Amino acid sequence: MIDFSDIKFDCKHFKTGLPCNKNKVLDVICNNCNHYEPIKTRILIIKLGALGDVIRTTPLIEKFRAKFPNAHITWITLSPQILPQKSIDKIYEWNFNSLYIIENLAYDIAINLDKDLEACILLSKIKAESKFGYTFKDNHISPATPEAEHKLITGQFDIISKNNTKSYLKEIFEICQFEFNNEEYLINLNEDLSTKWNQKFNTLSKGKKIIGLNTGCGPRWNTRLWPEESWKELASELNKLGYYPVFLGGELEHEKNKRMSEESETYYPGHFSLEEFIAITNNCEYIVTQVSMMMHIATALKKKLILCNTIFNKHEFEMYNRGVIVDPPYPCECYFGNSCSKGIPCMTYITPQTIVKAVTSLS
Repeated sequence: MIDFSDIKFDCKHFKTGLPCNKNKVLDVICNNCNHYEPIKTRILIIKLGALGDVIRTTPLIEKFRAKFPNAHITWITLSPQILPQKSIDKIYEWNFNSLYIIENLAYDIAINLDKDLEACILLSKIKAESKFGYTFKDNHISPATPEAEHKLITGQFDIISKNNTKSYLKEIFEICQFEFNNEEYLINLNEDLSTKWNQKFNTLSKGKKIIGLNTGCGPRWNTRLWPEESWKELASELNKLGYYPVFLGGELEHEKNKRMSEESETYYPGHFSLEEFIAITNNCEYIVTQVSMMMHIATALKKKLILCNTIFNKHEFEMYNRGVIVDPPYPCECYFGNSCSKGIPCMTYITPQTIVKAVTSLS
């Protein structure tokens, strides 16, 4: 038998109101269990969105695991499906129930890396011994510690942001009082779907190196779009060099990709769920993309990345020595702009030949 005082509420396997997996599988109870793992540090990460930003925050997991081996990590986000399920102990989707639970729990460390008002207010309400990132104070967004001041300032003033030479990862690691040492992105990959697409691509490519051409970038920054003729010419040039190009994209790019596929005789698998899109990407050796969610997916999957950048500060991107950033032939003047001040977006001046050269430099 067991007394109430014998229950290990601090065990990593404990489930509120339900038997833990060890009890279900091994029929053990707390006073005769050899699998007791006491939680030493409870950590909460608040990173809501967008998808790409959530992915590029995941290197912190490795750092926290290294410093706090017996930590229990909780993450609240708008995009739970993108997070690595095996690396995070509890993932909450942003909703009323999740907020109610989190606000009534206590943590040792709480981090908010979103500057959105709701995320900052949440951190201000959390019970935690240490807080990092952005909080809410005196009726406005505020740094939880001095380390967060730099990124708050660069986010407020373009002229300062343009001169920033720190990568996003270096900045968020500093905010959490760490040093970035090339800790990798993590992502939720469906291995079964990846295997399915591996078999299909092996049949289609006949041993050629597969290059995913991601033609979309989302509607927020339309200045990142590359002309269709450039994509088709790039696919043709890569095909001549012995690569196997594949058009990729989401629902917004579906009609465009179908059209380009027919006109250039380049394979386009169609558009799928995010889970399957990640599995398809995993079967490409190279990815060509504008700054988009795809760059973060490709980085998490350790792909060779050719990144076209115009309107952003290229220093913020971490390429892990696996990628090349391609700029237009002259500096873009439309920093974070959704329309071009000169009428012709700088992406237009990036040539397919420049992309081909970048691809071959990574071969």
